[in-house]
Amino acid sequence: MPTTQPSIVDSHCHLDFPDFADDLPGVVQRARDAGVTRMVTICTRLRNEPQVRAIAERFEGVFYAAGTHPMSAAEEPMATVDALVDLSRHPKFVGIGETGLDYHYTADSAEVQKTSLRIHIAAAQETGLPLIIHARAADDDMAAILREGYRARPYSCVMHCFSSSPELARAALDLGFYLSMSGIAAFPKSQEIRDIFAAAPLERVLVETDAPYLAPPPFRGKRNEPAYTAHTARRGAEVFGLSYADFAAATSANFDRLFSKASIGVQA
Repeated sequence: MPTTQPSIVDSHCHLDFPDFADDLPGVVQRARDAGVTRMVTICTRLRNEPQVRAIAERFEGVFYAAGTHPMSAAEEPMATVDALVDLSRHPKFVGIGETGLDYHYTADSAEVQKTSLRIHIAAAQETGLPLIIHARAADDDMAAILREGYRARPYSCVMHCFSSSPELARAALDLGFYLSMSGIAAFPKSQEIRDIFAAAPLERVLVETDAPYLAPPPFRGKRNEPAYTAHTARRGAEVFGLSYADFAAATSANFDRLFSKASIGVQA
């Protein structure tokens, strides 16, 4: 049966993670029942790309992206622009990443992370697909590298699961990039994050789960799943003073603009 919920998009989840291995059809169906009509499942290690691709091929409305997560950059073979460009030819491959910088746990691999990030930026520039950025405790380097790449050749980008500083948010927005709201923004003590989103243009905001992580209330501490996008989006609607339906429509339109390969009119 068609859903009666407003249609919304989970712009970032990890459906290949073991948390979903025994329940994947149910996870996708619950998402659809909640109005989450499209999902982007993210490959964080390129050697896992075949499994992630297979999930996207299996389910209507599920797309995928691939890259090397910064926390894995020192453990994995270095990505190449050519390899990422080759992957991008798949009709359901819609973004480059996630990539980025994470100095919270893996500051010792900072230089490797920077090299990997620049390769992913080059792939985004070459393919025209959006870059998907993970940023943690690395704001100054992140802003500098994003600007450096953009000056050389413009590209599009989303700051996934944004929970960094107002300064990094402004740097990203000034480049025309997008900020993605995760369950963190719905946590009671996350007013600073909500204020950052409230100051951003509505047309630059996406929503996501980062499932299986960061479940929003009332599921905090439990396994997150794409259906819960709706709970974060309801909090986002409050931040912008909108109805849930209007916020869902706005963020879905933003997704279509950024992830144009996954837009409703061209779904594979």
